[in-house]
Amino acid sequence: MTARAAMGVLLASLAGGAGYADELLPYRIEGNAVPVSLTGKPGDAARGRTIVTNRTLGLCLLCHSGPFPEERFQGNLAPDMRGAGTRWSTGELRLRMVDSHRLNPDTIMPAYYMIDGLNLVAPAFRGKPLLTAEQIEDVVAFLATLRD
Repeated sequence: MTARAAMGVLLASLAGGAGYADELLPYRIEGNAVPVSLTGKPGDAARGRTIVTNRTLGLCLLCHSGPFPEERFQGNLAPDMRGAGTRWSTGELRLRMVDSHRLNPDTIMPAYYMIDGLNLVAPAFRGKPLLTAEQIEDVVAFLATLRD
C-alpha cells in the first residue's frame, strides 16, 4: 500500500462524522485555484480554526504544524501552516482543500471535497466528502489569516 493510500484509509476511518451525502456544489478550477467560493460567500475564520485544530474532523495537525501553541503533537509531514495566507491566494488555498492532487499527484493530503476517483474508501464513507462546502470555506478563511 502506498503512503497516499494508507493516509486516505487513516483519514477516512478517523473523519467518520465529517462527510455528508448531499451532492457536491459545482466549482470551477482556473489555473492553480478555485477562484470562487464554493458557497457563494466567505467562510468564518473562527470556525475554520476550530476545524483545523480538531483532531477528529479536519485532522490537519496530523500532518501539518502551525501557530497553535496549545496543541501538542503537531505534524511534520507537510508544510507548516504559518504564512499560508501570504504564500497562497484564497483560490489557491481552496484548490488545495478541494483536490490537492491536482497540484501534486503524489501528495498524501486527502481531497477534502471530492467523492469520485478515490481509492480505498471504506463503504461507510463512499459518496461523502470529508468536509462540507461551508467547512472548506471556513478553513480557507482561517488559513488566509495566517500571514506570518
